[in-house]
Amino acid sequence: LCLVPAAAALDFKYHHSEEVEEFLRGVRAAYPALTHLYSIGRSVEGRDLWVLALGRFPTHHKIGIPEFKYVANMHGDETVGREILLHLIDFLVTSYGRDPVITRLLNNTRVHIMPTMNPDGFEATKVPDCYYTRGRYNKNGEDLNRNFPDAFENNSASIQPETRAVMDWIKNETFVLSANLHGGALVASYTFDNGNPVTGSLNGYSKSPDDDVFIHLAKTYSSNHASMYKGTGCDNRQTFPGGITNGYSWYQLEGGMQDYNYVWGQCFEITLELSCCKYPPANQLEGFWKDNKVALIEYIKQVHLGVKGQVTDKNGNPIPNAIVEAKGRPHVCPYRTNEQGEYFLLLLPGTYVINATVPGFKSMLKTVEIPDNTGNFSALKQDFSFPEVSDKIRSRVASCPKIPLYQELTRASAAVKPTVHILVLMTVMLVIFK
Repeated sequence: LCLVPAAAALDFKYHHSEEVEEFLRGVRAAYPALTHLYSIGRSVEGRDLWVLALGRFPTHHKIGIPEFKYVANMHGDETVGREILLHLIDFLVTSYGRDPVITRLLNNTRVHIMPTMNPDGFEATKVPDCYYTRGRYNKNGEDLNRNFPDAFENNSASIQPETRAVMDWIKNETFVLSANLHGGALVASYTFDNGNPVTGSLNGYSKSPDDDVFIHLAKTYSSNHASMYKGTGCDNRQTFPGGITNGYSWYQLEGGMQDYNYVWGQCFEITLELSCCKYPPANQLEGFWKDNKVALIEYIKQVHLGVKGQVTDKNGNPIPNAIVEAKGRPHVCPYRTNEQGEYFLLLLPGTYVINATVPGFKSMLKTVEIPDNTGNFSALKQDFSFPEVSDKIRSRVASCPKIPLYQELTRASAAVKPTVHILVLMTVMLVIFK
């Protein structure tokens, strides 16, 4: 109890790198059973990229419990998200065990919070400004939100240490849902940020296979925000009906983080623009926290949308890299099970056919009726067992091109077409008999 005041004493001001680290270490010391502090890497100038994980099992992934993340301060001069995530941490740890909703949320979700992805840029912003400053970029002068591999073009930008750290982080965790927090507008923006004629770019909208889910996610945040839902934007020239926008419809962006999460990370991410002023005066921070508090919590709950489960062999052993997708929702990089054979698919309430495919074996189809389980903090559970697969046969990783151009959407998904291996085998046998 003596440690709690030190961890909870968070005022509304801007916190520099040393203060952020001190706060996170204090929370970790005060709540060791609920939190886990770790660094995913270092910035160009050698600052740690700290993440605080919160949950009933904070140190490691637990089967059935989805992984969620918030990332802020990707642009070093966009500062509101950086501070409200510190206050979100403070709210979560002090509410756990007292507030039944927060307690159930953290008992059934592992929440990762990165207050700053670009600490060098923040420290380089010597004179706060509502508009552009050089602190937007990392120490090498690169825009981190133009630095990821792109789903539509060959991004020639040199991958930065901060970007590489996030890419490895996404690869090593089973993230299901995410948001990155920015400033300079007031809107919830969703994928795709880039596009081509197949995704609708000729009509000014780049539509993903899960467009309905992304619209729901953006509306969830906007409608629970104090004013974002009004859609008035930051001036009379810029309006966003309902406080949301398709990223491409707003402006085309190559190498963005939210598209990378969705395509390569199997993680649904949206971009939250939280303030018209990029770096507002510190005396406005408390107001920003109050405006976003409910929306931040309601958005985390959406990680429990849809369906989840395990894919196992005849002996009950998990099958990694099995493809599991909803029929009619193809992904160029097929969505695959993790090392524990788990899958998580975010889907709105309704009836779906879920297709599980172990390459080389017959696919399994199951029709599911998905309710809205966000209030119960658990997606619908649907497991798949392949009786013809033994633990001696391991599934090969499904192919995923480094530049998955989305003309592939015009073809059938790898998860819903007949198993290619069987067709090839039949052809070979026919040739032999002839």
